[in-house]
Amino acid sequence: NNTADGPVYGKLYNWYAVNDSRGLAPLGYHIPTDTEWTTLTTFLGGVGVAGGKMKATGTSVWFSPNTDATNSSGFTGLPAGYRYDDGAFGFIGYVGNWWSSSELNTDGAWFRSISYNIGDAFRSAYNKSDGFSVRCLRD
Repeated sequence: NNTADGPVYGKLYNWYAVNDSRGLAPLGYHIPTDTEWTTLTTFLGGVGVAGGKMKATGTSVWFSPNTDATNSSGFTGLPAGYRYDDGAFGFIGYVGNWWSSSELNTDGAWFRSISYNIGDAFRSAYNKSDGFSVRCLRD
């Protein structure tokens, strides 16, 4: 994690940290499941519009054009990018990715992603060794 980026974007975690038995989430919170992420995006109008409702507005942290960003959900999603399993960082300012606690298989787990140039909040699976943001949900 880049210390200079931490105060704005927070930390990035691999999926193993998300599901570590010591608990990444503070007491009274948990990492959302894939189903809980789906509930959120459905409530916000579906994947085609949920991303815009989840993104922080403006272009001070998101690169232009920050398409459809309204933050009407109050999520205030930030584009922390991600950390590859080799330690390199990429796409800060372009994309925000958040792990779920749900596995796809032994190598991958589900996450949600929002991007600077579309209003979608899409679902995908990625390598558990890569680093994404985490959003905790109150129990």
